[in-house]
This record gives sequence, C-alpha cells and structure tokens, in this order.
Amino acid sequence: FGPSTAVDARRAAKPRAALLDFDRDRKSMSVLVADGGANALYVKGAAESVLDRCAFLRLGDGSTPPLTAARRKQLDAEAARLSGGALRVLALAEKRSGLGALEKYGTKKATKKDAAAAAKILEDVEGYAAVESGLTFVGLVGLRDPPRPEVPGAIEACGRAGVRVIVITGDNKLTAEAVCASIGVLDGAPDDAVSITGAAFARLARADQKAFLGGSGGRVFSRAEPTHKQDIVRLLKERGDVVAMTGDGVNDAPALKLADIGIAMGITGTEVAKEASDMVLADDNFSSIVAAIAEGRAIYTNMKAFIRYMISSNVGEVASIFLTAALGFPEGLIPVQLLWVNLVTDGPPATALGFNPPDADNMVLPPRRADDALLTPWILVRYFVVGAYVGVATVGVFAVWFTRTSFLGIDLGRDGHSTVTLGQLATWGDCEAWDGFDVATSYATLTGEVSFDAPCDYFRAGKVKASTLSLSVLVSIEMFNALNALSEDCSLASQPPWVNPYLLAAMALSFGLHFLVMYVPALAAVFDVVPLDGREWLLVLAFSVAVVAIDEVLKFVGREFVNKAAKQKRD
Repeated sequence: FGPSTAVDARRAAKPRAALLDFDRDRKSMSVLVADGGANALYVKGAAESVLDRCAFLRLGDGSTPPLTAARRKQLDAEAARLSGGALRVLALAEKRSGLGALEKYGTKKATKKDAAAAAKILEDVEGYAAVESGLTFVGLVGLRDPPRPEVPGAIEACGRAGVRVIVITGDNKLTAEAVCASIGVLDGAPDDAVSITGAAFARLARADQKAFLGGSGGRVFSRAEPTHKQDIVRLLKERGDVVAMTGDGVNDAPALKLADIGIAMGITGTEVAKEASDMVLADDNFSSIVAAIAEGRAIYTNMKAFIRYMISSNVGEVASIFLTAALGFPEGLIPVQLLWVNLVTDGPPATALGFNPPDADNMVLPPRRADDALLTPWILVRYFVVGAYVGVATVGVFAVWFTRTSFLGIDLGRDGHSTVTLGQLATWGDCEAWDGFDVATSYATLTGEVSFDAPCDYFRAGKVKASTLSLSVLVSIEMFNALNALSEDCSLASQPPWVNPYLLAAMALSFGLHFLVMYVPALAAVFDVVPLDGREWLLVLAFSVAVVAIDEVLKFVGREFVNKAAKQKRD
C-alpha cells in the first residue's frame, strides 16, 4: 500500500532535513524536519531511554512544563503497565530549540558555515545522544505483535521433547516476560531466576552465568546485544548442550555461525544471516522448527530401523552357516539361495522401513547427546540375540525334517521320507562306512517325487525339501523381523504393522517372489527347491513367528530397564 494523501501532504509541508539512525546504545532514532521555518527534532525509541533524556512534558493545552520527578514516576509506571500487557512500548518526544547548527540545516537561512557545522554533528554517531537530550515528552505508543496461534502448542511440544526454549530479544524486560508467559516459555510468574536483561547477565561471574543457564525450563534475555547472544551460545555449548540459534539480522550472524545449528529467517532474514546459517526457515514460523525436529528424529529412527533389520538378518544368515558347519550337518542353504535372499527378498522390506511413521514416543523421549553412539552395547546384544535365533531356527527346521515325522502336532511323515538320528545327521559324511544304513530312496512332493540312487545320497540330493524348509524359514523370519523393526522400543501392540502400508506391500512382494521361485518348476530347478504343502508351511510359521515374541521381550527390557537407566545416568 502506498502512503496516504494526508501523509504526502504532511511530508510536503514538513520535509525531512536529516535522519539520526537508530543504534543499540541510545535505543532511539530521530528525524530533523522543517517545522514553521525552523527545524524540529522528532524522536522515538525505547520508553526508558527516551524518558531519561526528556526535560519537559507537553500537556493537552500545548504548554510544556518541566518534567518533574513525580510526573516521570507516573510515566514510568504507565510504560511498565503497557509493557506488562505484552505491548512493545515506544516513547515519542520532540526538540524545537537548543539544536545549535542543526536549527538551520537544510533551510534557505543556512550559511556554508552552518552547513559544515551541522554535517560534522550528523557524522558523529556517538554524539547523537547529546543531540537527543533536553527533549519534550509527547506520548507513549503501545504496539501489539501477537504470537502466532500455533506457537504455544509448539512450545509445549518442545517441553515434552526435552528441548529448552531460550528467548533472546531486544524488547523491554516486562514486554518480553509477558509475551513469553503467554506462549508458555515461562511457567508461572517470571522472576530473576528465569528472566534477566542482557546487561545484567553480562555483569554476572562466569559461574553464575552457567548456573542461570542450568536446570530445566525456559529462560528470557531482554534488551540483549549481539555480543550477549554469542556469550549465551558459547556458554550453552560449554555445558554440552546442542544449540540451535535463530535470527534474521546482520548482528545475529556471529551467533548463528557459532551455534551448532544456525537457523535464519527466510522471509525477513538478511542475506548475511542466511549465509551464516546452516538452515533457512522458509516461512519464518517457529512451529516449523518443531516440525523439523520431529522429522529429524523420525529420519534417524528409520535409519536405525534399516540398520537393525539388515544387521540382525545378516547375522542370522551367518549364524545358520556357522551352526551348520559346527554341528556337521549337510549344507542347508546353497549359495544361489543366500544370494536370492540378500539381493531380492530382503530388499523391498529394507527399503520400506524408510517410510516408517514416527514412533508414538518420538517427541516425548529426551534428545540424544551429541556423543551418543549409534550402536550401543544393548542394541548390539539385541542384534545378536535375534540373529542367533534366525540361525537356530533355520538350522533347526532342517534338522527337524530329517529326524522327526511329527513336530508340535504337525504331521511331517505323509510324504514318505525316512528319519535319521541327530548323530547320523551330524556325521553324515561317514555314511558310506555305516553298516546296515537304509532309508527310502524317494519321497513325495506336490509336483512329483524326489528320488536318489543310494541311501547315503539322502544327505545330498535327498535334502532338497529340508533345504526348502530352511530357505522358507529364513525368508519368513526376516519378514517378521521387518515388523519388529517398525520401532526400536514400541511394541507392535502400540505400533501395529498397518502404520506402514509400504512395509506390508513390500512383505507381500517378497513372499510373492519366494512363492514364484518355489511353485514355478523352471525356477524351482534353478534354486534347487520344491513346493511345500500346508502342513509344511505351518512348520515354517511355527519356527518363524517366534522372532516377534523374542523381540517383544527385548523391547520390554529396553523400555523398562535399559532406557530408564540411561535417562537417570544422563540426568
């Protein structure tokens, strides 16, 4: 919107001759304008600063009596009342005499000597306070800049997540406290333990400064200077805190650079602030920072979920190979089957875990420390417990088929295969030397018989169904393990599988590929597998689903003991 006609008319009637820019020391700015043939100085700034330089008071009848101590006290009280109402308070004042060389500056009456003297005054920024002295007080203006409606909720979310919010502002102390109390940065009535001016903080001893910043809850710094911001950031980092600093001005750049994460305002921020920052906030909205924290935590947990799934699954594969060799059993999984599991079957669920929604406690858990390890001893224990079970189950189902015709009430003998003892299975390499060893040289499958020439070939060509069972258990157990990876500590009861439909689709794809290999004869021949019937799939599920129960127990231990102990140690 352009200036109104009234403003244009006023500017034409009283043209501006000079501008005395704002600075943080005197906390005011002023303009020199032609008013009635002579120049007048109009001043605005922080109420306490302008009032300190006022000597007179303009009343409603136009008179300008001296500003007495009693009247100054009344004005201070009114400014405090407005500030306590969360208003930014400006004092307005004027000066019509005593301007010296500035009285004629820019007018037709000014000589070259006057112009030179006035220019010298205007060049001396440190002398502006002297020019803005002996003022006549005109009035107070209260400006309301209400917080966005979503800010209190964002502050509350920070509190639950263990993120402390510290406000550093140039506003009046009462204004800052009122605003911070309204949005939840301060709990209860503000006092000197949580609210302080920048100058008062700078006068504290180093130990007292650290003590002020310690503890929990928010803090408010008012009338703060750029150097105060740097000191606060530096002290917080010395305490071991991870510091995110927001700012928009040129003076904020050093603190933004010093912080662990500098966040510049994208709309109102200067280019200098944006260059000094690690992030630029596109919408200048504090709630976006909180959303970014939640998203960052979710990305981190999803990364851990991917690692957890892949490590425990691969540990399981290694364990199965190791156990097979250690027990002396025939090779349960051939290289092409392991390659299929690693490259095809594992891939879709691992990718889908990247789409996990945030955990239910994502913004309730305290922040990680900067030196927290990605793989803690407890996490490694969990990886290896689950991995060990994967190996035991894969080898176990192989042994069960060779040694049992019935297991957990499941009839496995209908295909006509013979059983052997565990001792025979473990020493199968000596089969040629056994006396009277005799087994059926064929057994039935859904697509025909598996047959072999000699009894000892039962441990070579005859192991195809046992090998298929091992492969199916490995595939199935890794699908259930993917469900475990939905959350590091949350139970499947609170984080059910359907929270990530991509994972369910990936599991369906992996199972579909496995069925394709098993039930298409040409592919079954390549991967050396045979189709399984319903009873055999029940056996596969019996060995596979137990991994969910094991990980649920491990999650419970992690929630109730390990995490609580770590929190107490951190506190």
